[in-house]
Amino acid sequence: MSNTSNKNKIQTLIKNATIINEYKTFQGSILITGDIISKIIISPTILEEAEKGANKIINAEGLYLIPGVIDDHVHFRDPGDTYKGDIKTESRAAILGGVTSFMDMPNNNPPTNTIEALEKKYKHASEESSANYSFYLAATNDNIEEIKKINPENTCGIKIFMGSSTGNLLVNNNNSLQEIFSNAPCLIATHCETEEIIQNNLKNAKNKYTDPVTKKIDIPFSEHPNIRNRESCLKSSLKAINLAEETGARLHILHVSTKEELEAIEQARINNKNITAEACVSYLWFDDRDYAAMGAKIKCNPAIKSVADKIKLRESVRNSIIATVGTDHAPHLFSEKNKDYLNSPSGIPMIQHSLQLMLQLSEEGIFTMERVVRLMCHKPAECFNIKNRGFIREGYYADLVLIQPAFIKPYKVTKKNIAYKCKWSPLEGSTFNYKIHSTFVNGTQVVSKGRLTGKTNSMRLLFNSDKSIK
Repeated sequence: MSNTSNKNKIQTLIKNATIINEYKTFQGSILITGDIISKIIISPTILEEAEKGANKIINAEGLYLIPGVIDDHVHFRDPGDTYKGDIKTESRAAILGGVTSFMDMPNNNPPTNTIEALEKKYKHASEESSANYSFYLAATNDNIEEIKKINPENTCGIKIFMGSSTGNLLVNNNNSLQEIFSNAPCLIATHCETEEIIQNNLKNAKNKYTDPVTKKIDIPFSEHPNIRNRESCLKSSLKAINLAEETGARLHILHVSTKEELEAIEQARINNKNITAEACVSYLWFDDRDYAAMGAKIKCNPAIKSVADKIKLRESVRNSIIATVGTDHAPHLFSEKNKDYLNSPSGIPMIQHSLQLMLQLSEEGIFTMERVVRLMCHKPAECFNIKNRGFIREGYYADLVLIQPAFIKPYKVTKKNIAYKCKWSPLEGSTFNYKIHSTFVNGTQVVSKGRLTGKTNSMRLLFNSDKSIK
């Protein structure tokens, strides 16, 4: 599937687009030669010359052109739970949404906690993925020797579940945490919740919502942010920050959900720019008022919390306290989700519409389109030191997205256009004023006019080995 050379030298010209790149918006054209952006064209004369030599010309007048989205946080359920989703189906959903690269989490069955298991996933992705790919190695209490073997030039990072138990991947031994942070050869990404607090809150909720006669437990979904509460998140995030400050490790705190964590991260970054944080689109879109109508559909970990937390997250996107915006895409069958609180698994599918969601928020004045491109394209590339991606630059891989304004006839999320294997989305019924027209992965048009072309040209992501942020 990969094609890292330009041996065929096919030239594609995307002309007369409104380009959003490097915090600027301007009219221009892009010449793609093989896998690579060979020219950024502003001059009419150079455009005429490019038209003469191009094998394919796409008139992008009226369309926005941005770098491909890089999602640093997905769960594609492959291997182990492929009835919910797999690399093939979820990467197709990704490119339909303008996501050209993803980084997949290791809480699989079996878990990806050895280099051998990691390379097995890479081999599988090379055969199945429609988008560029990378995979995290899972940290455990006793796999430090595997962590030391990581090649930071071809693996995105180490994932630590610092508080919330996921199978056998809970890292709750302080000595193990100290050793991991001290020896990590690459970025450490953390899920920060405190298991003891969660379990105590869950016990109290069970007592409160147990019918004294039938003994049936009926916890409302609105209790989710009280069970997996802000204290649980803050305590764990502070622990991660302290470990990073003590050891000099490169720390990326995933799916931040509380204003208190954001304040702690902002304070930590005054003296340590190697501590960064991710927001996920669900926390920017939903808040605790939505549990009444959505229930299990928005049950995820950490919990979606208050309006005040959502407002603070949006503010932190605007002022760069948040470095990246991802999805935490985590599909389950709706038959699994559509159960009572205790039996409904956490996790929601989001990757196909994440870019449209963020553009909708920009349309509403929450932040600018340039900010959306910064947080979903540029900053993931910078935070993870990805080689030659995340920007529209000559010599970079041609991972590109054409976006069509849809003000007259907004795009509506329906069962018919949901591409996930699980066939549902918490965004069903939502309308967006932008739709994805075309997606290019390494110069190959994999989506055209909102439909899959059937072509693929994905590659394994490569990284600069320096842990510091460029």
